Amino acid sequence: MNKKQISEVIGLWKIDKKQYVKKSSFSAYTLLIENHLIPVFGDKCAIEEADVQSFVFQKLETGLSHKTIKDILIVLKMILKFGAKNKWLDYTPFDIQFPTEREKHNIEVLTRNDQKKIMNYIQEHFTFRNLGVYICLSAGIRIGEVCALTWEDVDTDNGVISVNQTIQRIYVIEEGTRKTELILDTPKTKNSIREIPISKDLLKILKPFKKIVNPSFFVLTNDAKPTEPRTYRSYYKNLMKELKMPDLKFHGLRHSFATRCIESNCDYKTVSVLLGHSNISTTLNLYVHPNMEQKKKAIEQMFKALR
Repeated sequence: MNKKQISEVIGLWKIDKKQYVKKSSFSAYTLLIENHLIPVFGDKCAIEEADVQSFVFQKLETGLSHKTIKDILIVLKMILKFGAKNKWLDYTPFDIQFPTEREKHNIEVLTRNDQKKIMNYIQEHFTFRNLGVYICLSAGIRIGEVCALTWEDVDTDNGVISVNQTIQRIYVIEEGTRKTELILDTPKTKNSIREIPISKDLLKILKPFKKIVNPSFFVLTNDAKPTEPRTYRSYYKNLMKELKMPDLKFHGLRHSFATRCIESNCDYKTVSVLLGHSNISTTLNLYVHPNMEQKKKAIEQMFKALR
């Protein structure tokens, strides 16, 4: 059996993996490998469960989130399985423990009042860039999706926005040099390719433009060149500051959209499809948090039925 070092196996795994995954996924894998796996495991020929467990504690110490560490372990497992399949190393599946997370992760959303304030402001101070924020609050699309939106994707006759591409700057390592490149690609998963009805208020804003714009232009720039997420994120930050809004991440607009849907008693499956989640459990875990009112109602109903 021809044993290889982990770093060698990684090189071969990357060549193989590149054929199957999206450019952006490959870029994310490469980044995790370069930053976390090679420095710790690169020169080893075998990895024991104890090594991985201490790696996890070490990463928690540096302040990485459970999710990030789990993502790193997923990549590590793929590499080890690939190595074992080709008989370059031995791999025994490991079972890693994480300390219990004690604090609740609250997702940040706008209050209804703040959301109304922003939407009213944008109606009165129209710019194409502001329109993007309005669209995200009305349709719940991700930052990469709104940056990649063209006028062609906006169908004002049928009142539908089609989400079928996303834009992101990814990290590329070619011949040892690191650089970044901007790519337009299909969204996160096949469920992310979706159609979202346009709200009445948004339709009022979009209709007059749709008649005069170039269909191939990007909505946010009204130009043949898109704006990239990083630039748009800082534009959004300044807008929120100007409006004296709480410091809410851009993704909070999507959370706010989802939360408003749930609050108005939309059925969960519909909300899940609107958000483009690949399964409903993602939606339930993120957004469905019954409040005290709902809990009381459940208890009341239960005892009503018993009487």
